[in-house]
Amino acid sequence: MYEDTSGYQRLVGRLIYLTITRPDISYAVQLVSQFMHALKQSHMDAALRILRYLKREPGLGILMHSSNNFNLTAYCDSNWATCPMTSKSITGYCIKLGDSLISWKSKRQATVSRSSAEAEYRAMGATTCEVVWILGLLADLDVKGVEPVSLRGDNKAALHIAANPIYHERTKHIEIDCHLVREKIQQGVVKTEYVATHEQPTDILTKGL
Repeated sequence: MYEDTSGYQRLVGRLIYLTITRPDISYAVQLVSQFMHALKQSHMDAALRILRYLKREPGLGILMHSSNNFNLTAYCDSNWATCPMTSKSITGYCIKLGDSLISWKSKRQATVSRSSAEAEYRAMGATTCEVVWILGLLADLDVKGVEPVSLRGDNKAALHIAANPIYHERTKHIEIDCHLVREKIQQGVVKTEYVATHEQPTDILTKGL
């Protein structure tokens, strides 16, 4: 066991703060943040490795482009059952306004997914919730004409589940909340599109650097 728990917690807290402008460390930070109490030396070593990476790459960050393009594009992805203790998957998504990245997340899913398609579909649900919130914010700012939002993923099975309104036996165990995706598709809020894995920017949010 690692004894300096408070020091580790302070370090991870500062790393979490840095993810506000450094999406490239989001996946690694969400991993080390899972061990805020029962930690080992290996967890501190991992946190210090993130620090060394930041010191080596201090100039990376978010660039907001000056543009009149208010089109929203959302990318979502997940890995599958990668947590060695819980077999839970990691959701990753990023949302761009025009060419500028404005929202992203790397987070462990709340429940275990029985297939990679299910994990990807849960990621689509989380992304859709964020899209709906951003649309509300843009509406408050009187920005119009941004719907439907392109929701892009690289798992064809998950895209099929989202597009098919029929409640299949194989998908009945997915929480009703996840079917928000279907509802927003039918309302014209989002439209799903396939993106090749090698063109998927959210890989960095579901896999280590």
